[in-house]
Amino acid sequence: MSAPGRPLPFVTPQTEFYWSSGADGRLRLQRCRSCSGLVHPPKPVCPHCRGRELDVREVSGRGVLFGFTVSHRFQLPGLPSPTVVAQVALDEDPRARLTTRLVDCRPDDVRLGMRVEVTFEQVEDVWLPLFRPAAEQPDPAVLPPDEMGPEEVRAHVRPMLGTRKFEDDSVISGIGQSVLGRRLRADPLALALQACEAAVADAGLAMDDIDGLSTYPGGALDSGMGEGGVTAVEAALRLRPTWYNGGTETFGPGGSVIAAMLAVSAGLVRHVLCFRTVWQSSHDDLLRHGVIRPKGGRITGDMGWGVPFGATSAAHVLGQTAHRYLHRYGATRETLGWIALNQRANAALNPTAVYRDPLTMGDYLDARTITTPFGLYDCDVPVDGAVAVVVSAADTTGDLARTPVRVEAVGTQIVERLEWDQSTSTHEPQTLGPAAHLWSRTDLRPADVDVAQLYDGFTFNCLSWIEALGFCGIGEAKDFLDGGKNIARDGVLPLNTHGGQLSHGRTHGMGLLHEAVVQLRGDGGPRQVAGARVAVVSSGGLTPSGVLLLRTD
Repeated sequence: MSAPGRPLPFVTPQTEFYWSSGADGRLRLQRCRSCSGLVHPPKPVCPHCRGRELDVREVSGRGVLFGFTVSHRFQLPGLPSPTVVAQVALDEDPRARLTTRLVDCRPDDVRLGMRVEVTFEQVEDVWLPLFRPAAEQPDPAVLPPDEMGPEEVRAHVRPMLGTRKFEDDSVISGIGQSVLGRRLRADPLALALQACEAAVADAGLAMDDIDGLSTYPGGALDSGMGEGGVTAVEAALRLRPTWYNGGTETFGPGGSVIAAMLAVSAGLVRHVLCFRTVWQSSHDDLLRHGVIRPKGGRITGDMGWGVPFGATSAAHVLGQTAHRYLHRYGATRETLGWIALNQRANAALNPTAVYRDPLTMGDYLDARTITTPFGLYDCDVPVDGAVAVVVSAADTTGDLARTPVRVEAVGTQIVERLEWDQSTSTHEPQTLGPAAHLWSRTDLRPADVDVAQLYDGFTFNCLSWIEALGFCGIGEAKDFLDGGKNIARDGVLPLNTHGGQLSHGRTHGMGLLHEAVVQLRGDGGPRQVAGARVAVVSSGGLTPSGVLLLRTD
């Protein structure tokens, strides 16, 4: 069987046993001989006990439905729409979760905890392990717990190595952003330079004062997620930096700023220009019109374990996580809706926001489904734009044009597993660890925070950060968010005051940092939070992520 354009995994000698299991109808997984744990995806060492004696073991192919999302928006060749993207916890070791597709049932009949069994679909040389409801369905099973719950995460946070904090050695001295909008079809490098020039001028510096460059993700011009990185910006500005940095494996999109702080603290540089550019709105439009053609070939890396089943987006991971959260804690779609409504109310006061029209709970609930439980207004808005931040040495504050913003603490530690489908199951992965790490580096506490700019690629990201950072207890967001009063500009936790990524536009975390500085300077105009002196800014999630606690003196 074959389907033109059907996404398939890149099969290696180390993974061939998994993708060829269906040849005889028997599912096989890697197993550790030392602890008998199943290891998925395959690795040369057991993540449970670090044992190196691993073999391949036939398993029953039976398990429970650990997660699911009904995908309506993301269509792929050879896959039906809607598609039930799922995670299955196997009977032999529920820690081993397989991303898959649920078949032979109506989407409306799918329930968490239902019994499922494997079946296979052959596409070219790959046998895709799909799952279907088992013939016998007892009462839905209680979902197996995570290897590490919130309390265990906190127990793994390492204490500070001394009393000195690198955060004290630098300040945020300047901010800038380009024009921002939908489908601008502007040169992404031109957007980056516009933001960079504005940030340097805002700090009261000249371009020749800049001796460092830092960006996230670096390169990525062909995906709509960058302008070409340090290479492109340096080629245009010729700054001859003493130090530079770019890459995706950092502390979320704000990792470029934390890396810059480390470089300043080490004495390598005095003024680092950090920048982030997106042009996904134009990129996707050009793709739809055939100006840009999608890349072909087999799917490599971690995405190869999900894309062939329809898990093409972070939405499919977080949709399943959100389902488990709602199931466990009794929250509803309205719980997420209050976040979307709050962001839109704030955007109405921000002339640079993309979406400013009023949004009601009825509008939110009636919007078209993207992938359950997410509707249109649960998802951030792809835009074209750039944001830049200047990180300067703390002893330069007397030479700066504006009162600088200080970084009280950062949270960067990885505690949870990094693989999307093997990590924290009821909150966005990579929020609990960085949040706990943040509070270990400061005497300030959640009650001291005056304004929060929390990553909202989806509404559920925001909910996860609220609980992870301790603004309410784990599982208590339903009550905390009810009615939206607590997160309003005059509430106990003013949230995403510029409209967030849900209404202002997806500037991939750097826009949140920009807004935090605006608020701490008192420059928010009609959206300004009175007396804002402490702000928390989170960045990313799912991938390695980070969080910063900012303050004014």
